[in-house]
Amino acid sequence: MSGLLNYVSCGALWLGLLVRAPDLLRHRRDPYLRSLCAVLGLAGLCFFLGAPPTVGAVNDVSGVPNLAAPVTYAAITGYCAASQVLVVHWRGGPRVRRTARRWMLAYAVVVLGIAVMFVLGEAPVERRTDLDTYYATTPFIAQMIVLYLLAHLTAVTVTSVMALHWARRVRGGLRAGLILLGAGSLCGGGYSVAKLAAVGARWTGRDWSGLGTTVSPAAAGLGALLTVVGVLVPLAAPRIAEWRRARRTYARLEPLERTLDDLLTRRALRLPRPRVASATTRLMWRQTSVHNALSHLEPYVDRDLYDRTRAEVREATGDSERAEAAAWAAVIRVAVRDEAAPARMPARDDGGRLPDRVPDPAALVRIADALAAPAPAAAPVTTTARTA
Repeated sequence: MSGLLNYVSCGALWLGLLVRAPDLLRHRRDPYLRSLCAVLGLAGLCFFLGAPPTVGAVNDVSGVPNLAAPVTYAAITGYCAASQVLVVHWRGGPRVRRTARRWMLAYAVVVLGIAVMFVLGEAPVERRTDLDTYYATTPFIAQMIVLYLLAHLTAVTVTSVMALHWARRVRGGLRAGLILLGAGSLCGGGYSVAKLAAVGARWTGRDWSGLGTTVSPAAAGLGALLTVVGVLVPLAAPRIAEWRRARRTYARLEPLERTLDDLLTRRALRLPRPRVASATTRLMWRQTSVHNALSHLEPYVDRDLYDRTRAEVREATGDSERAEAAAWAAVIRVAVRDEAAPARMPARDDGGRLPDRVPDPAALVRIADALAAPAPAAAPVTTTARTA
């Protein structure tokens, strides 16, 4: 009777709505986003209204026994309408608006039917958890119950079929999100099927109320969890991919920074290391340190060594990018050695210039990979440094 499962499910769905809210504010006219946010908001409202404490509060405040039932059923029907509109926008086509209006009109009629049947029926005994089975044989109230359950089952079935069908045509985070959303809708269908089975058993004189009080809430809760994760996955997938890419690149640049470490420390070229930072920020910090060191090494660069190494590796491998990375690695090794030698002086102004241009981030990774490979047995003799 605590309603903990309902409130947790509600919180999960409204968390998904909160995450999507900034996108909705930036794209207010996007019908897909509006429908998606309506689905999350109304689904959370259904769980909130269906919690036994909320049911009791609504009944007590209104003074009408079981008024919470048609209110909750109306919210569920609104959720069904939003789900159908979302499916319509997914599918697209020339008659999207007309089809969406028809679905909304159909479910508006269902809401009206729920209200009329509740008024015509009699439900004097408050039932907070098993109203469906308790009043399954009561005129008008039984029809109200079956009406909302069939409307809900129709909505989740269509949503599940469309989501899983679309998932076959896409890839990546969107596909994972659609599969989860379809699975969540299937679990939502389990809610309706269990309730209908319990009601049908009541018509035949059996007591299957446990289906409505235990199986249905569990299926609905699992469906809510899968739905909200399915909504969040397409949003989070690009950010996770970026985080993984930045972390991997940061690790691959370590051999290059290690080669330049003594220079960075002696010349105080390294920026303060960020204590608490994202993977992208730490990557930028490492790249900036590397560029500072390469700029400082410019007078010690051996352009002839660079050209010779690049030509040799390109001739041996036929790979221009690999040849360029190997040439940079050879130049950096020698430049670091010459800069640290007290008897060495920078090359003349016309000889010690960086080859072509400072490497871009992708080239830095390839250079780091080349530096991570075993160094040549005999280091080339530099031609750009001279004795003081």
